[in-house]
Amino acid sequence: MSTPPTSPTSQTKAEKEDFFIEENAPQHRLDIKFDDEPIPELGTAEREYVERKLVRKLDTRVLPTIILIYIMNYIDRTAVTTARLQGLEEDLGLTDLHYEVILSILYVTYCPTQIPSNMLLNWIKRPSIYIGGCVIAWGLVSALSGATHNYGGILTTRMFIGLPEAAFYPGTVYLLSRWYTKKELAFRSAILYCGQLTSNAFGALLAAGVLHGLEGARGIRGWRWLFYIEGAITIFVGLNAMWLLPDYPPNTRWMSPFERRLAQARLADDAGEADKDNAADSPLKGLWMALKDPKVLLFSIMFTAQHLGLSFVNFFPTLAAALNSNFSTTVALLLAAPPWIFASIVCCVNAWHADRTGERYFHIAGWWWGAIAGFIIGLCTMNTAGRYVSMFLMASGYGGFALTLVWVSNTITRPPAKRAAAIALVNGIGNLGALMGSFTWKAEWGPEYHQSMVISLAAFVFSTVIALVIRQLIIRDNKKLDEDERAIMEGTNKQRVEQAAILEGITFEQAMERRKGFRYLY
Repeated sequence: MSTPPTSPTSQTKAEKEDFFIEENAPQHRLDIKFDDEPIPELGTAEREYVERKLVRKLDTRVLPTIILIYIMNYIDRTAVTTARLQGLEEDLGLTDLHYEVILSILYVTYCPTQIPSNMLLNWIKRPSIYIGGCVIAWGLVSALSGATHNYGGILTTRMFIGLPEAAFYPGTVYLLSRWYTKKELAFRSAILYCGQLTSNAFGALLAAGVLHGLEGARGIRGWRWLFYIEGAITIFVGLNAMWLLPDYPPNTRWMSPFERRLAQARLADDAGEADKDNAADSPLKGLWMALKDPKVLLFSIMFTAQHLGLSFVNFFPTLAAALNSNFSTTVALLLAAPPWIFASIVCCVNAWHADRTGERYFHIAGWWWGAIAGFIIGLCTMNTAGRYVSMFLMASGYGGFALTLVWVSNTITRPPAKRAAAIALVNGIGNLGALMGSFTWKAEWGPEYHQSMVISLAAFVFSTVIALVIRQLIIRDNKKLDEDERAIMEGTNKQRVEQAAILEGITFEQAMERRKGFRYLY
């Protein structure tokens, strides 16, 4: 439920309270074991202190790891778009149609694999090993892309790279939802997604250096070196991710028993129920529950349209090169970087404010409207400066993208099996928009790409309407909770409420009172 923005006065007050908590709650240090230590009562200075320490520990270890993985994820995925600028098509004998198929074939495996992957992730005990292993696998396939010599070879590697990559983004969003509350998740997911945005920036810079500096080194083309180097870095990152990433709150090895109980209690209080599957909540049952929920279908349609609107991402170096026919490959790649740095800043600030206010719709759709403005500018002029400004606005459309799966997680809260399936369904189906987008930026439509921009603009208008429908459905559900306490009981699982009471050390009746305060975010 939305809350009013925090005033400067209240922010100053919050800062003073933070100082008071740090100064007056030293008795709960998280760097020692608390095998039998009770969790401090909710709302006390002690509780705020230990929660801040826990979140800080997660942030400093988990966020840098997932950012680095996501940077490598998108660098590996989009390496073919930068390699195109340095002779990939000529060396492998590719036509424009071949190139479009190479871009789109990834989604043939990437989209459907996400659903069983997230179901498996919810079932296994060590997601750190699973995700880390998948990172190593796609790094290996990416490196092998540099050894291909024809259309069939590059097509095969692009198809297989989608299998391990399917585990990462929806899986990581789900993993974060097992650790962070609904008022913390948006900013952390945005930090994750900034890995993708910065990969568009620094991936282009890395590619520019490799393509220019290693062209012909040891008799090997620069675009092949690009795949070799990026794949090797990814494998190294995957090996380290296996011990850096957390598992789930009950079994993460690098947390104390007290920290693990506290992490579970935080999420139980967040939704009024323990964030745990019951014996009957199997992965298949979670999938069935997600399929029956109409909001999951609407989220999937919205995400598909959003992906179609943002499909220019795979052609961004080409758009930068189209700014001026005299630009070299290196100049075009360097010009492609600043819009993504701007989009990264927008993404983080937007998500931070979304967490502060609890609002979702305008923080997502508002940036689509900015991208629409960018397309309108692109349709109206071929002036280099004007077109470059439009590229900044187009990239800012990703400002709300990071919040989409967060909104799904905030809406499909329990049980975890349903939430895992819902996130995978929305992201898997939604990526069909990216598949369609692979064919909407045709070379023969360049350098203006007017038809492509019209398609993307229309997709954003459609996704705006669908998002508005979802918002109204959530408002309706919250009104039911406001008006009728029995509606709260209908959606409540007694066993998970009992588990929440045990974690907090309170009675079942007290846990039910807290459950009555739960509302969805819109």
